[in-house]
Amino acid sequence: MKVELSDAQEERAMRLHKEAIVVDTHCDTLMQFLPQPWGSPPARKLGERSDRGHIDLPRMIEGGVTCQTFAVYTGRRAIVPEAPLMAMKMVDKFYTEIEANPEIVAVTTHDEIVAAKKAGKVCGLLSLEGAEPLMGDIALLRVYYRLGMRMLSFAWNYRTPFADGLGAKRSESKLPELGVQALEEMGRLGIVFDVSHLCDSVFWDVADVMKGPFIASHSNARALCSHARNCTDDMIKAIADHGGVLGMNYAPQFIVDGGENVTVMDMVDHIDHIVKLVGPDHVGLGSDFDGIGPPPKGIETVDQTPNVTRELVKRGYSDEDIMKILGGNHLRVFKEVIG
Repeated sequence: MKVELSDAQEERAMRLHKEAIVVDTHCDTLMQFLPQPWGSPPARKLGERSDRGHIDLPRMIEGGVTCQTFAVYTGRRAIVPEAPLMAMKMVDKFYTEIEANPEIVAVTTHDEIVAAKKAGKVCGLLSLEGAEPLMGDIALLRVYYRLGMRMLSFAWNYRTPFADGLGAKRSESKLPELGVQALEEMGRLGIVFDVSHLCDSVFWDVADVMKGPFIASHSNARALCSHARNCTDDMIKAIADHGGVLGMNYAPQFIVDGGENVTVMDMVDHIDHIVKLVGPDHVGLGSDFDGIGPPPKGIETVDQTPNVTRELVKRGYSDEDIMKILGGNHLRVFKEVIG
């Protein structure tokens, strides 16, 4: 499926997409590169184009994605050596795959992302989705920072010593002291805080505690789709008040209630809603590729990312606003937080 445009619109869309620093703040692709369970297809490689999964380097290049955030995700593993061991394997895979492919570089700063674009390269940013690998110790936060991690969410749906995720929302908790201390240390180090998986009560405590920007790396608008992982209008306003950004999730069940017959146009409806609510400075892309089932028609894989630009052109967005949505808004947060 391709978004149909006039010849002039198509030329404009492709020019803008080529010029843009396109940023995606979440994917789960690192899991695809690890040895797979017995009976599963073999592990994929970053540098080899595949008909499996959603992201690999050839398709990233074809889709014009400049900066892809790769999440280290350990799921429901207890806060025991299993979680940090899995995390270390994923960090190792992040770097070994990048080292094997000169077309992509690892980045830890805003300026390195810009430099990668100027050099015609793709770049990867490392994030930690869920604080289980930290084992309740802020010292490990500093270790992961030294390993290149520049984005962190305290929970993946379940409780950690740092915060409660959506799966623990019955407690209606706030941040524990450890969570507040970790936020302070993240501010000192320069790590972007991600609220996508936090329960609502913790979200509001974060909004009270934090002064600078934070993001929802892969969450949409709850007003359009009632999934609990999406943000209410008041949450969106709070993120905007802090100068933050929401990265649009491509999971159909986050876009339309029921998740049936979803298209790229339905996803862009969420962008429209956020822009109408808080302006064009607080929305971007956060695909959740390789962490979701079949994505919407028109953005089934990363090489179809230009269809987002086409749809924005079709809806009459200005050049400036399209560049912000494709990556400029996230870059602004990166520049302020990670330097």
